[in-house]
Amino acid sequence: MIRLRRRILFQSFATIAVVVPLASGWFSVGGPSAVAAEPWVDARQVGPFICQATFPLHEYDPLLAKLPDLEREIDRTLGLPPAHEPIYIYLFSDAQSHRQYLHQHFPDVPYRRALFVKEGGLAAVYAYRHDQLDIDLRHECTHALLHANLPTVPLWLDEGLAEYFEMPEDQRATDHPHFGALRWNMRLGMVRSVADLEQRQELVQMGTLDYHYAWAWTHFMLHGPNTAHVVLVDYLADVHRGEPADKFSDRLAKTIPDSTDRMVQHFQRWDQ
Repeated sequence: MIRLRRRILFQSFATIAVVVPLASGWFSVGGPSAVAAEPWVDARQVGPFICQATFPLHEYDPLLAKLPDLEREIDRTLGLPPAHEPIYIYLFSDAQSHRQYLHQHFPDVPYRRALFVKEGGLAAVYAYRHDQLDIDLRHECTHALLHANLPTVPLWLDEGLAEYFEMPEDQRATDHPHFGALRWNMRLGMVRSVADLEQRQELVQMGTLDYHYAWAWTHFMLHGPNTAHVVLVDYLADVHRGEPADKFSDRLAKTIPDSTDRMVQHFQRWDQ
């Protein structure tokens, strides 16, 4: 972990998430302080998601309206309860204003086009309007929903789940961009076991291959043998209850001793 005044939790190719001390100041709606370079001109609340934007939101109403569906799918798939805390979404009109805000408030964090921030227990997502905003919001809101229910999530699993749920529902199982790269990785013998991924506990240790396999293991557990899915759900249930959790790799090995081989076979046969 990177420990300065801010503790970085997880990062993807286009996004990053951080935890910072509680900021002073509040919105009238009860959210954390966030002062945009432009005035907030529109707002929505859908389920636990409270969104404010520096531009009219009517274009994004269909996207925002589907965020509660994302929550329900995550809860159903992982056996988690609904979020009992609000998740704030702050949308900027362009990259420049977004960058200006993040540079001012999170100067030690490498810039990314979207941020998930947890301030003193309050969760917020910062992003800007562009043609892949839907992917960014699903990715970051997945992080937020996980951390609304779980006191801790292993870095690789946190990213693997966010990478999986960032795609539209009808593309998650069959049409993720990781598929092509992953098959080349496997042909070249470049494979990561869960035990390998568990060693990546800081962002600087996570490379492109690690992100591919964080997603791959998530896909295996959600679409592979039912026993792998059960291990995942039971593990998250223990974490949710605050029970001491052993390494996920140890649990998986007890149930599926040849899990790495099974995961590779899962993708070799997936098209069939």
